[in-house]
Amino acid sequence: MRIPRVYLDHPLDPQTELRLPQGPARHLTQVLRLGPGDGLACFNGDGRDRAAQVAAVGRAGVVLAIGAAGAVEPAPVLRIVLGLGISRGERMDYAIQKAVELGVAGLWPLFTERSMVQLQGERLQRRLEHWRGVSIGACEQSGRRRLPALADALPLAEWLAAAAPGTLLLDPRAPQALAQWAPPGPEVTLLVGPEGGLSPRELDLAHRHGVVGVRLGPRILRAETAPLAAIAVLQALWGDLRD
Repeated sequence: MRIPRVYLDHPLDPQTELRLPQGPARHLTQVLRLGPGDGLACFNGDGRDRAAQVAAVGRAGVVLAIGAAGAVEPAPVLRIVLGLGISRGERMDYAIQKAVELGVAGLWPLFTERSMVQLQGERLQRRLEHWRGVSIGACEQSGRRRLPALADALPLAEWLAAAAPGTLLLDPRAPQALAQWAPPGPEVTLLVGPEGGLSPRELDLAHRHGVVGVRLGPRILRAETAPLAAIAVLQALWGDLRD
């Protein structure tokens, strides 16, 4: 039976007890159905899992007994940063969830001309917190012990002004296939547009900032599918899927 893994935004010192806040306590008892004596693994993003056990469940809350720390998660063979045009609802959630499962190290939500979602102020902050929750859930499921960085959403032009040299742009009309690209260094930045892709003006701006267009193959993929296929190719050729 698979041991549940739970993210806790708290220090997890071995041989201590931790009284959980209401949200994580409810998740453990009502969703995971854990009770006194049940074991689990917990992590706080510092790179290690901790063995833990439910010590008590009652009106005063849920108490965990924190055990020994496990091995440190190795650094990624290839650090992948994803700049992702903001798509609607579940498409964005799906792309973030699967990108995290595939090992992406950093995520930048980007406002583009064809983004169908308009976010600002409190609504934007709520959406960022939601995406952070999606990312945490993907880490819990996939066994990742470090959380990928989720940056504040930026307009594409502002992001391009600071983009790393050699940033790759998924473009089905590009002459070069991703698999034909020269092997990268220890980090690669990937840019993917929203539904409908980037506008001609945005494509021109990206190229003027030194972004390199690459294609995945003969088919045009959806906004939520394209980044995942590209990350898988990068990981298979030069990352941790080679093993």
